[in-house]
Amino acid sequence: MSHVLEDLVDMLSLEPVEESIFRGRSQDLGFRQLFGGQVLGQSLSAATQTVDPERQVHSLHGYFLRPGDASLPVVYMTDKVRDGGSFSTRRVTAVQKGKPIFFCSASFQSAEEGFNHQAQMPEVVGPDNLPTELDIMQQAAHLIPEHMREKLLCAKPIEVRPVTERDPYNPKPGDPLKYVWFRADGALPDTLALHKYILAYASDFNLLTTSLLPHGKSVWHRDMQLASLDHALWFHGPLRADEWLLYAMDSPWAGNGRGFARGSIYNQAGQLVASSAQEGLIRHREDWS
Repeated sequence: MSHVLEDLVDMLSLEPVEESIFRGRSQDLGFRQLFGGQVLGQSLSAATQTVDPERQVHSLHGYFLRPGDASLPVVYMTDKVRDGGSFSTRRVTAVQKGKPIFFCSASFQSAEEGFNHQAQMPEVVGPDNLPTELDIMQQAAHLIPEHMREKLLCAKPIEVRPVTERDPYNPKPGDPLKYVWFRADGALPDTLALHKYILAYASDFNLLTTSLLPHGKSVWHRDMQLASLDHALWFHGPLRADEWLLYAMDSPWAGNGRGFARGSIYNQAGQLVASSAQEGLIRHREDWS
């Protein structure tokens, strides 16, 4: 396990403060605010730690309320809403400076038999010979604002290999479809819950920007303001975040300063292991440089 992945695992583990209250460290990824994937993963960790281990999370629905501060820890307050015969529900509120920055509901279920079907995995090239997202950024390091360069070009705990080839600095309008392979950069313990925390963390990368593809815009354009408004995840079965996963994303709609995107996550065997959806702010504004 790389040191950056080890640090991510530690960050997602959380520190118990009081019954159903946890504290999590923050990380500065070079964005203008706290990375949404951090609070997704940590909120799921907080909720999971209050549920019988025999019940596994199957869905999470959250709203981003305020920009988070990457220089401060986050406190997670967990409400044990319900423990039924098969399902458990938890509500988690993430707090900084005495105010909620994010809240979510998570549902957990005991394993049971049922009908099975799934959408077929798209036919795309495998990850083995593709360059990483970090390789692509390093080739154009001079185009990254200097104050962000160190954060963006350092080692990452999640290895991402884009399938869909697009120039992030000079994009051309195209179909609102995006495919990337991703995995944790190192072997993880055989703890199912941890793999789901890592997936929640990674699911916030690349998703919202899919809604910019038809418009020839990217997050690197200084006249664009992007921010996640909500995020939903559905876990369909066991998964390993340290093995290659295909994130197939599309954006069926954008309007009123918002973009909507959804994703399907497959393992290399073609099994659909999770789905996601997100709406976010994609506001055109004056250059903020």
